[in-house]
Amino acid sequence: MAEDRPTGSTVPRRQLGRNLRNLRNRASLTVRAAARHLEWSEAKMWRIETGQTPLRSLDVQAMCGVYGASPELTEALMGLAKETKARGWWHAYGDVIPEWFDLYIGLEEAATGLTSYESDLVPGLLQTADYAREVISAHGEGGSLSEEEIEARVRLRVDRQTLLTRTTDPVTLRLVLSEAVLRRQVGGHGVMAGQLARLVQAAERPNVAIRIAPFSSGLHPGVVSGPFVILRFPLNGDGGETEPPTVYSDGYTGGLYLDRPTEVERYDTAFQGIWNTSMDEQASRRLITEVAGSHEQQR
Repeated sequence: MAEDRPTGSTVPRRQLGRNLRNLRNRASLTVRAAARHLEWSEAKMWRIETGQTPLRSLDVQAMCGVYGASPELTEALMGLAKETKARGWWHAYGDVIPEWFDLYIGLEEAATGLTSYESDLVPGLLQTADYAREVISAHGEGGSLSEEEIEARVRLRVDRQTLLTRTTDPVTLRLVLSEAVLRRQVGGHGVMAGQLARLVQAAERPNVAIRIAPFSSGLHPGVVSGPFVILRFPLNGDGGETEPPTVYSDGYTGGLYLDRPTEVERYDTAFQGIWNTSMDEQASRRLITEVAGSHEQQR
């Protein structure tokens, strides 16, 4: 029936399927063996693991039981299952899905290309540990995180950066930073000098392109759109998309995920407008280096 068809964003279904597939693999079970344990067809297993269908929380609980998942992860995945039937998806931290279960990281690891505009902060993939520590200390759960929790999140953020530096198929990144990112002091002058030097270093990689949108560029599309990331995924053997492109926008209490073609197209258009009104890569590196030098002199 029409009302049973999945509507809205496919992100929660894809993320749930990816996590369940990983659990099955870690349990050393084939699709056939898992289907036999659960008394399901292999076709149903395939639809679940590829995010083709919504899933009941009780079914997720049964799968997690077969795979030996921890109670905490089982609870997180059951919460995610409740979102697979939503018409649109706003993931609110601390609601049915716990904050530690970072859905964006799963998408990021599966992506081959990232297109991003940032208006206020250096994105996590390019943050130094010192800069990340300042951001996480100020933002995480209202500033109430323990030192141990802060350090764990810093390590996770730094570990993610191997996506850009790995030898095989590193992620490609096209990034525009508002000039405000360079001018806003996060931590002391030493933190900023190190962070801006990291940006220059990253911009020298063949898979990374960074531009600065100067204040003089005026009312470019990013002023209206706010910060966002467009994630693109590998192609299959027929040249088709293995997963649809997805737009992610981070908010104070959660993240907005969009993957309808019309939504992605609007953000693609917005990014191209931001890119075209920004300084080119060479001029951008000169500006970053200049601002880094001013912090070096004051540290």
